[in-house]
Amino acid sequence: MQYVDKWRAVAAATGPADRAAAEEGVRLAYRTAGLAEPERIVWAGSPRSGVAAVRSLDDPGRSVRDEVRTRPWAEERRRIHDELGPAGWAELWSLTGARLWDTTRALAERIRAGVVDALAVQDTADTAHTAHTVDTADIGDATATETEIRLTLLDAVLGQHDAAWLAGFDGRSDRLQGLVRVAAHAGWWWPYEKAVVICERPVELHRDEAGRLDRGDGPALAFPDGFALYAWRGMPVPADFLGELTSLTPQRIRSEENAELRRVMLEYYGYDRYLAESDAQPVHRDETGILWRIALDDDEDVAMVEVVNSTPEPDGTHRTYWLRVPPTTRTAKEGVAWTFGLEAEAYEPVRQT
Repeated sequence: MQYVDKWRAVAAATGPADRAAAEEGVRLAYRTAGLAEPERIVWAGSPRSGVAAVRSLDDPGRSVRDEVRTRPWAEERRRIHDELGPAGWAELWSLTGARLWDTTRALAERIRAGVVDALAVQDTADTAHTAHTVDTADIGDATATETEIRLTLLDAVLGQHDAAWLAGFDGRSDRLQGLVRVAAHAGWWWPYEKAVVICERPVELHRDEAGRLDRGDGPALAFPDGFALYAWRGMPVPADFLGELTSLTPQRIRSEENAELRRVMLEYYGYDRYLAESDAQPVHRDETGILWRIALDDDEDVAMVEVVNSTPEPDGTHRTYWLRVPPTTRTAKEGVAWTFGLEAEAYEPVRQT
C-alpha cells in the first residue's frame, strides 16, 4: 500500500530532526488527548541522552504516555477493526505494519539494550538504594541501576521507530496525527505532564539485505551525541573489535574465547581461507566433493563441503565452491544433498554444477 514505503523511509531516516515540526506534533498530541500543552520541551542527542535528560528533569509531573499514545492507539485500533471486521483488519495489517514490524522492533530493542549497557551499573545492595542525578552535559558519567534505566525506557514513545504501527493507521485516523508528525520528524520522546524530552534521529544507519544492523568498518548506528551501536550481520560487537578484522590470522581466530565473536571472525576471514591457512585436514572425500571440519573450543564444529563446478569458466578453469553444512554431517555427499533438502540416499545428480 501507499503508506508502507513512506513509513519504511521514516524508520530508516537519518539526519537532523525538524524540531519545529516535531514540537508542533507533540503539542497536537497533548491537545488531542485533552491535556494542557507541556511547559518545556528538551532536546537530546540520542535515546541515551534522552534517558539521562529525563532523569535530570526537575518536577516534570507524571508520565502521560498512556493518554498521549497507548489509549488513543488502542481505541483507534478497535474502531478500525470494528469497521473492517477481523478479516479486513488482518489484511490491512499484513499489507502495512507487518511488513515493517520485524526490522523496526528489532532496531528498537537493540537501541534499548545499548542504552542500558551505556548507562546502567548492575543492581547491588549498595547501588539499589542510591539515587543518581544525571547531568546531560556530561553523559559519560551518567549512570544508574539497570532497573532504573529500564523503567525510564518504558515511558518512551518510539517516534520514527513506531513506523510499523503508524503505517497501518496513516490516512485512517485524525486522532493520531500528533504522533504521526513527531515520528515523521524526530526520534524517541518522553511525554510528562509538564515537560517533554525529544531525541534527534541517527546520523548513520547501516543494515544488511535482511535489515539487520551491519557494518565492518565503523558504527552501524550512530547518533549526533556519539552514542553508537556496532554490529556485524546483526550481532552486537564491541567498538574496538571491528578494527581487528583486517589483520586476522588463524591463530588469532582460534585464541578468541567468545564463541560468537569467533564466529564473526570466521565469517569475515572466510571459512575457505581459514581452512587453507590453518592446515586443516579433510575428513571425507567422495564423488561429490570433500568434507572439511573445523573444531572450535566451546562451540559446535564448522563443517564445509568443497565442490568443483563441472561447467568450465570462459578461461577453461573450474570454479571451487564451499558449502556450509550442519556440524553433524558425516560425508561430502550427505552435505551436498542437505543443501538441496534431500537425504544422501536420494541425491543422485545427473550432472553436478
